[in-house]
Amino acid sequence: MSKNYAGVEDLLTDESFLAWYFRTDTRCIRQWEEWIAADPAIRARADQAVDFLRTLPLDQGQLDEGQITIAESRLLQTIREAETKNVRSIGGYRRWIAAAAVLAIVAGIYLVRPLLVHSTPELHTAYGEVRESHLPDGSSVVVNADSKLVFSQGWEDGKDREVWLTGEAFFHVARTPLKSRFIVHVNHFDIIVTGTQFNVVNRQDKANVMLKEGSVTLHTEEGKDLKMVPGDFVEYRSSLEKKIVRNDSVLAWKEHKLIFDGTPLRDLITIIRENYGVTVVTDGELEEKKLYGIMPNDNLDVLLLALQSTGDFDIIHEGNKILIKAHP
Repeated sequence: MSKNYAGVEDLLTDESFLAWYFRTDTRCIRQWEEWIAADPAIRARADQAVDFLRTLPLDQGQLDEGQITIAESRLLQTIREAETKNVRSIGGYRRWIAAAAVLAIVAGIYLVRPLLVHSTPELHTAYGEVRESHLPDGSSVVVNADSKLVFSQGWEDGKDREVWLTGEAFFHVARTPLKSRFIVHVNHFDIIVTGTQFNVVNRQDKANVMLKEGSVTLHTEEGKDLKMVPGDFVEYRSSLEKKIVRNDSVLAWKEHKLIFDGTPLRDLITIIRENYGVTVVTDGELEEKKLYGIMPNDNLDVLLLALQSTGDFDIIHEGNKILIKAHP
């Protein structure tokens, strides 16, 4: 991150954080989703700031999107003016309260608690959890472990349906009478569809899309477009690249399975770290060992037992740490 956020109060006086919270700037939303996903400390502070803001005593008047934008603009101006008067010299906790108080009385109007809570609906899965849900338009989504899906409020036919994904999810998008676009925002590119089925991965060091049915267009930050047809797998590595993969292997996680066909152990180690939030230690050369077959992925202990049953590995699992050694 380009800025150093020493405490929660710093987030409350940061314009980009407020734009992320109010969902008023797509660039800031994407930027903060990346930061939160990559830095557990920032994620913890952001969660704490959001929880605090939601406790503010707010009135019951309704505000439209334009009023929210005006209110946010006036809040930011107030904060800037306060900073020029050395308001930041007071203690951190008091500065936090002061910023929250300014937020609560922006422009002499009050934001509604339900509006703040529901303006950014989200799905968030825990480690080891796979969850299927339905979106406001009737589309369905299966969300993989340790993933987060945030979607915009008020999906009206004729307007874009937007979601922001961190992690992995499989979408079955419903086509609307007016063929409203469905847009999935991930790092470095957007996925634009009307009605289709596709899998998306957006984690710290990788982003890819596998199209099962229909058609999608990938739109990069540089303004380039790439159209996909069923069966295509596209990965982002400084640019969009098509690769050949086994589609059943990509989608096996939906059935709590992992399919290996000459897959190096390092790929399984990455999956274990992402899905279960544990530390895995092994020998570097051992990570290139090839795996074949199908393993269950709905219980970490069962998965490790299946890996050890191949006869190639000895595994020690203690608490949050896993040691994988070559079987003598």
